[in-house]
Amino acid sequence: MSRALTGYRPLLRTPGAAAFFLTAAVGRIGIAMTGLGLVWLLHARTGSYATAGLATAGFALAEALAGPQLARLIDRFGQTHTLPVFLVVHGAAIVAVLTSNTSTTAIVAATCAGAAVPQLGALSSARWAHLLRAERADELPSAFSLESLANATAFLVGPVLATALGATGNTALATAIAATLILGGGTALATQRRTAPPPARVDRTPGERSSLLRPTFLILLAQNLAIGLYFGTIGVAVTAFAISNGVPGAAAWIIAACSLSGLLSGWLYGRRKRVMPPRRQLVAVTAYLAGTALLLPLAPSALWLAAAVVITELAIPPTLVLLNVLTEKAVSPGALTQAFTWNNSASAAGSALAASLAGRAADTWGPSAAFTPAPLAGIALLGLALVLYRISANRSCL
Repeated sequence: MSRALTGYRPLLRTPGAAAFFLTAAVGRIGIAMTGLGLVWLLHARTGSYATAGLATAGFALAEALAGPQLARLIDRFGQTHTLPVFLVVHGAAIVAVLTSNTSTTAIVAATCAGAAVPQLGALSSARWAHLLRAERADELPSAFSLESLANATAFLVGPVLATALGATGNTALATAIAATLILGGGTALATQRRTAPPPARVDRTPGERSSLLRPTFLILLAQNLAIGLYFGTIGVAVTAFAISNGVPGAAAWIIAACSLSGLLSGWLYGRRKRVMPPRRQLVAVTAYLAGTALLLPLAPSALWLAAAVVITELAIPPTLVLLNVLTEKAVSPGALTQAFTWNNSASAAGSALAASLAGRAADTWGPSAAFTPAPLAGIALLGLALVLYRISANRSCL
């Protein structure tokens, strides 16, 4: 078999790589379960969706805001020293949620759990960069494709598992399993010292911190915000479209087809050997995304919409991989975990904003209008990719 089609096997045979990748992947399933698990648990306890929603929002907001600060400490002191502390705090907060007697206690505890949850995907990506940067940098796209696949799988399996347990009345069990996966995966990752990036002592090297303010990284951060806009739009807009067209059940299989399309695209992209520079690939793939996303608001039927969503989704995993590859090149090694975490926070912020915009558009102008943020996000991604390409070509900074 050609070198171009064996991208994952050599990566996972790298000493220690399979162990940290799999443990982080298991932990991410727990993170993906937590939000829905809290909804089921607290609604069952209080009978209030408002309480459940506030707790889940507190968890997500705290995770997005505190995540980069935790990542800064991880970069500074190292994964093996800091992870156990965060895991203890997260575990204690989840216990407080499970044993809470009042809505206020549950909401505060859920918020604390979100503030302490470790970003296992960012930690795993940082380990790949540490292992491959020196002599095998050409394999980083395949490594980040693996990370993309793990993340997509986690957010397929996690919500389904949490919903299945909640629907059968095992609401506390869903939250407990989520915490167990996070704590187990995080603890296993913390014990793997050989593959952990060395502590960077960011406070003693101003250049590490300033690399997060470089124009290239700020553009990449804006692109992660834009792709979050796409994510947040699809879930709301597809649901609104299916319900308004009298086929509410179609939403589930359209989203499932979308997810499977993304998984296939990410898997194939990571297995191919690429000769085009990453910044040029990003221009090409975002141009495809911008073009295909224009089809979404024009969908006349559920079947037509499913086809449009599937072909658009093909661009998402390569875009995410390229953003990570370019982030690794744009920032100093000692700030890499922070950079990956900031990217995740930007994407989450974009998703939350788009969900609100899409919902309002659906109420005001109809379900087709709810898709409008998706092509706008694609156009923004393309525009920023062109700016990045010009900057990098002029300054030779990538």
